[in-house]
Amino acid sequence: MTADLVLRNAKIYAYGQVIEAGLAVDGDRIVKIAKETNLPSASEEMKLKGLLVLPGLIDAHVHLRDEGQGYKEDFFTGTAAAANGGVTLAIDMPNNRPVTMDIATLRKRMSLAAEKSIVNVALRAAFPERIKEIQGLIQVGAKGFKLFMWQKIGGLDPNDDEALVHAFTETAKFDVPVSVHAEDENLIEKAIKTVKDRQSDGVDAYLKVHSPEAEIKAINRIVEVAEKSNAYTHVCHVSTGVGMEAVSSAKRDGFPVTCEVTPHHLLLSSRHMRDIGGVALTNPPLRSKADISSLWTSLRAGLIDILVSDHAPHSVEEKKKTPIWEIAAGIPGIETLIPLMLTQINEGRLSIPMLVRMSSEKPAEIFRIRDRGSLKEGNFADIVIVDLKKEWRIDSSSFYSKAKYSPFDGWQVKGKPVKTFVNGRLVMEDGEILAKPGEGRVIK
Repeated sequence: MTADLVLRNAKIYAYGQVIEAGLAVDGDRIVKIAKETNLPSASEEMKLKGLLVLPGLIDAHVHLRDEGQGYKEDFFTGTAAAANGGVTLAIDMPNNRPVTMDIATLRKRMSLAAEKSIVNVALRAAFPERIKEIQGLIQVGAKGFKLFMWQKIGGLDPNDDEALVHAFTETAKFDVPVSVHAEDENLIEKAIKTVKDRQSDGVDAYLKVHSPEAEIKAINRIVEVAEKSNAYTHVCHVSTGVGMEAVSSAKRDGFPVTCEVTPHHLLLSSRHMRDIGGVALTNPPLRSKADISSLWTSLRAGLIDILVSDHAPHSVEEKKKTPIWEIAAGIPGIETLIPLMLTQINEGRLSIPMLVRMSSEKPAEIFRIRDRGSLKEGNFADIVIVDLKKEWRIDSSSFYSKAKYSPFDGWQVKGKPVKTFVNGRLVMEDGEILAKPGEGRVIK
């Protein structure tokens, strides 16, 4: 047998451990993982000099924008940023312009993604106005649904518990997950009125509006919906210790609930909002050091299911507005996710198996993605090669994303993705994008 490509002299994370071996790719699949002497010959060989080979990341929380928000990001720049960050599959959110919430908008978005993307992309939908359209959206290709609990995006009123149960029950029939932004609209609106009546502005006022209580109330509500509907429910970007405890309690009670955390909620506190300003503004906001400590405790205990970037690009001008209520909330994170987490590995706070489990294997499991998320024979060759010893400084001006800013700007990190393969093709090498628009696939 002759393969298309063989990676030699590598350390490969496969079958639950790091092994000194090589890997052969033929077409878009991994065909062999073995010691050097057992590898097939190949048309092309790469000697990796002991670099670490991991499954490509599946970033399950990405806002790729495009369409009416193309000035913030588009499918090409967003997926180029993904490739630069070692992400081989980005799962897109539906709060677009127009909102991805019916078959027509989903098909148009899938067509754009297929035309422009250089890594694989999967798409979520917001709930349609008519629940019976859920099946059609799934058949066309939606990999799940997204519910925003603190504002109505799509056709479902987040304050109507009966409608939520009805919609979630429908998704349960087709075994697709519902991702939830858990902040309670009523608490937020009440707090907004209070701070504006007092003409309050600034970080403290913002934190009062987007309070831990708003998160915990929303999580408790959505857990009840999950209980009544038996729908697979995924809580996005948990940011507080009390929120994490609510998710953990639901898991102990046997409800089908999973959750995610972001690097910015693990590594930044509300102090950074005060020091950096709008660049660090996101929803839910950065929290206290005590919350950060709680999240790390939950992560090491295996209670947090996945790591995501919540890549949410905006224009620089949108991040500089005043008052604080006018600032666009969101942090571009798809290019910093791996470097920040590799740094945590080098510092002993995280392990390679934990990183792979949370950023590749478990996302594939939750979002029903077949033959991806792990390095094994027969799987698609979605691969990231990282240099664990590479020390460098994050510089947002070099991002492939249109969002040339980051709260991590200037951070010294250790560990970097140096090659990214998508479907067996080398799309990024040493920070240079090699792929052309349209080489990525839309995963249905």
